[in-house]
Amino acid sequence: MHRYSKSGDAISDAKRRRSIHVGLALVACFVGPAISADAMAAEWPAWAQLAEAGDDTEGAPDAEPEPEPDVIGPSENPSGVTLDELVALALQQNPRLSQLGFAVQAARGRAHQAGLYPNPTVSLTWDELGDKTGPSGINSLPLVTQELVTGRKLSISRDAGLREVDRNSANLMAERYLLLADVRSAYFDALALQTRMGILLQVLQLADKSVDQTNKLLDAKEAARLDLVQLEVEAERLRTDLEASERELPSAYKRLAAIVGVRDLEISQVDGTLYAPLPEYELDRTQQYVLGTHPELQAARFGVERARLLVRRAEVEPIPNVAVSAGYVRQNQNRSDDYTLGASVSIPLWNRNQGNIRAAEAELYQAMHEIRRVENSLTDRVATAMRDFVSAKRRTERYHTAILPRADESYQLSLKAYRGGQFEYLRVLEAQRTLAQATLEYIRAMGDAWKAAAVISGLTLEDQWPPSTVEVPPAPDAVPIP
Repeated sequence: MHRYSKSGDAISDAKRRRSIHVGLALVACFVGPAISADAMAAEWPAWAQLAEAGDDTEGAPDAEPEPEPDVIGPSENPSGVTLDELVALALQQNPRLSQLGFAVQAARGRAHQAGLYPNPTVSLTWDELGDKTGPSGINSLPLVTQELVTGRKLSISRDAGLREVDRNSANLMAERYLLLADVRSAYFDALALQTRMGILLQVLQLADKSVDQTNKLLDAKEAARLDLVQLEVEAERLRTDLEASERELPSAYKRLAAIVGVRDLEISQVDGTLYAPLPEYELDRTQQYVLGTHPELQAARFGVERARLLVRRAEVEPIPNVAVSAGYVRQNQNRSDDYTLGASVSIPLWNRNQGNIRAAEAELYQAMHEIRRVENSLTDRVATAMRDFVSAKRRTERYHTAILPRADESYQLSLKAYRGGQFEYLRVLEAQRTLAQATLEYIRAMGDAWKAAAVISGLTLEDQWPPSTVEVPPAPDAVPIP
């Protein structure tokens, strides 16, 4: 530390006063980003007393009193869009759901059409016109022909079409919950980035104030040049992080709007908190529940039922339909009124639908393996989401119960030793930087945990999410203001 040309007592007094001023500047720069309004109000008297004690520094220029510190923590402004509002908007307007909804209607129309009976055929014929014995010839007016469908072809086709309706309905339900998961994940991505940017903005403001205050101390020869450089470096680092977050946040809002399904939706802020209690998920129970209820698996099973019906439909196709006909015949040669009846069938001699039967059987086996593929896919998705969730949740617990308290303790001990003249203030700077970085990493871990939980909520088909039965605690306190 620098020494100035003063007597021993003067040097000691100046050192003590410099410790107070520079310590206040450093504390203002690196106050933890998650301090609550109540904690700030409770700690304010101690801050004010120290600020007043430092105003009588001998030889210091006419410096302004220490400003009241800003409250650093999550915004309490409820003007942003909420998760429930985004979910409701997505369910109403997202084209992914609209497409599958129309697919269900189309399948329902095809199922109805497949069960309809063939229309009769009416024909009018004039034979032997110009005959000498009767110039008007022989007239069949009319001849009506109706095809009689055999082998339950129509009912089987209709049942297969209804299974397609069921499969598309299950796909619609699966897409609905996938959409909910995507919206929730994008929401918490934006919320975490927004929270981080808000914290960085407030910390940077305090850092800039600390640089200004240290500049005044440097002019009064109450601080070393190295002190100022260290604060300027830290302020620039914070400014760089803030600028990066400012560039990312608009893209996160645009991505959220696109996932909701309204690409021109203007989002300037999302309202919510990262500090709500995380849901509880257990791997084996979650996987068992998903494999028992997920609509993707139900859709695959409906696909197997449909494929079986199509195999049966292909097998009965060779059974010939019967075409029956009846009509009135006027014979003008002998001036008689006659009637005609007829029946015809197709003989399945060479074409017995062998190729289509073979293709339908192959599609049945394909549908059966689709069930296994979906089961494996769901297992993988559950395992991946649970891995991310458990890992992020464990990080949040470690930061909350171990890292942040110890970083705070390190800061407090460094500050106490610095005030006693045992440490250089750069040690305090390092402790404060560690605490600030740990708090930002805690926010990142909370964001990751919520995004993973959002994916799980889609797999477990949760409509009311996150659970609102538990009271949301306030943001965790960070560095107490001395």
